[in-house]
Amino acid sequence: MPVLAAALRLHDRAFAALDRAAGDWAPGLLARCVFAAVLLVYFWNAAATKVEPGLLGFLSIRPAAYFQILPPVVEAYGYDVSAIPFLPWGAIVRLGTYAEFVLPLLIVLGLATRLAALGMIVFVLVQSYVDIAFHGVDAATIGAWFDRHADSAILDQRALWMVPLVYLVLKGAGAVSLDALLGRRRAAPRGAVA
Repeated sequence: MPVLAAALRLHDRAFAALDRAAGDWAPGLLARCVFAAVLLVYFWNAAATKVEPGLLGFLSIRPAAYFQILPPVVEAYGYDVSAIPFLPWGAIVRLGTYAEFVLPLLIVLGLATRLAALGMIVFVLVQSYVDIAFHGVDAATIGAWFDRHADSAILDQRALWMVPLVYLVLKGAGAVSLDALLGRRRAAPRGAVA
């Protein structure tokens, strides 16, 4: 038993040192870097398919956005996007499209991170629902948890997408973020240089 006790003490000391070294800067930064590496371009490319090309194209929503975001609504209006009312459907399409641009950027910058990560969690849940309910994805694409296959596009991949997002909601962006910089500036006494 002394060997086990010594191994447990070594374990505790080693991981306590790792915890001190990582501090409050590494986990949030790592979560944001993983999000940027895996999902930033994915969401921006998806959003780009919903707006017109060019610099000012960002201001114009393509009809394809309605087909991607609200397929049953488009069908209910006879596939005539111009007949779909702005409230609530047009507003939902615009908010969803611009959320795909703005929320990932906020997460990567570490600005309003908790709120942006919460918004992305809701976005991914709605995206998954629309994919399953309206885009007719097959069972293999939906997948199943606790099976021997870890490659389904919806349940497996999107569950892993949630891990850094949930971390950011619970713990925030960390010390290397605009949130932390702004927090330090707010905490500094008036007239002091942060």
